Amino acid sequence: MSHRQRENYPAFADRPAVLLAEQRQKMARSAHAYVRGATLRFYDWLEASNGHAIPDGPPIWICGDCHVGNLGPVADGKGNVTVEIRDLDQTVIGNPAHDIVRLALSLATAARGSDLPGVTTAHIVEHLMDGYDQALGPHDAQEWVDTPEPVTAVMKRALHRRWKHLALERIEDIRPEIPLGRRFWPLSEEERAAIGALCRSEALRGLVTCLHSRRDEATVKVLDAAYWVKGCSSLGRLRYAVLLRSKGADASADMCLIDIKEATHAAAPRAQNAPGVMPADSAERVVMGARALAPPLGNRMIAAELLGKPVIVRELLPQDLKLEIDRLTRIQACKAARYLGNVVGRAHARQMSGGDRRAWKATLQKQRSATLDAPHWLWTSVVDLVGAHEKAYLDHCRSFALQPAQ
Repeated sequence: MSHRQRENYPAFADRPAVLLAEQRQKMARSAHAYVRGATLRFYDWLEASNGHAIPDGPPIWICGDCHVGNLGPVADGKGNVTVEIRDLDQTVIGNPAHDIVRLALSLATAARGSDLPGVTTAHIVEHLMDGYDQALGPHDAQEWVDTPEPVTAVMKRALHRRWKHLALERIEDIRPEIPLGRRFWPLSEEERAAIGALCRSEALRGLVTCLHSRRDEATVKVLDAAYWVKGCSSLGRLRYAVLLRSKGADASADMCLIDIKEATHAAAPRAQNAPGVMPADSAERVVMGARALAPPLGNRMIAAELLGKPVIVRELLPQDLKLEIDRLTRIQACKAARYLGNVVGRAHARQMSGGDRRAWKATLQKQRSATLDAPHWLWTSVVDLVGAHEKAYLDHCRSFALQPAQ
């Protein structure tokens, strides 16, 4: 039996049930994994526990799901690599405080999973706010924020990666086809036809040719495509990997891997007094938010429609990696908090006027005490949310982790 032949793939109509079971199993692997997959419940719990105490920052584009796994190295069209917010499915024009709380919760959960003492969580919150504050100050007054060891290791990997690494990692082969298996499922005829039509569109050809100085007149041909079983919160949506060949007028050819992902309604609250208008189309919203928060990534994305649903299309680059911070020492946890707080702070600050940055920085300096150099509302939010997530995680495991994986 070849690597293209494998039995027992779920039919198109049966996929949602199978993927829901997969999502529940993934969320049961650890408390940190549960936090990453429980975005919808996060905002409900936040509002119920401490939502009234959280200040309203300047309405800007926020990530909306700012956990550690949604940050990491991202390459621009010229191959330059920086650490950015890299998943913008939940992006909205909203309150920047929500990104701060979400990131603090994610780091606190990672610290608990690393068996670090509770006082380390307090230090994490302080260091996160220090890094975020630095990003809001004048550019010439900003201090250098050291890159923590886990981030340095990922950056070194990113800077040395090439197409063969992406192919071997994502499709387990460097041949021009996608091997079917646990991660990739065959398409229905309707899906294959729809993807073919999308890949023949001028918008997608323009996206592919704008990267790596490919020729503007290059043609794009679909080599292979498959349904992609990927992510956690996105399981159950339309998700496809498409292998393309871009061929220039000089007969040179270049392969690329395209990620097509369904865009859905964001759970993150929208700002009531937002100065701009968010697109009603979810895919256009994600692209617009990405271009504001992480231009290297946003400029490599387009909004489209597939099978009657909005989708985001982007070319995957070898340098795009996510941070996996599950086991940390105390020093690593504090350095990571300061560094990632600075990354998010810069993404926020670039959207604010000088006056808004100063006012927001002053607001964040309030409600600090002699025992905690961080806002009281942030600490109480993290404490309440850690408790709520821990209880829900244990209930989730009792309900789903004992079920056999499908």
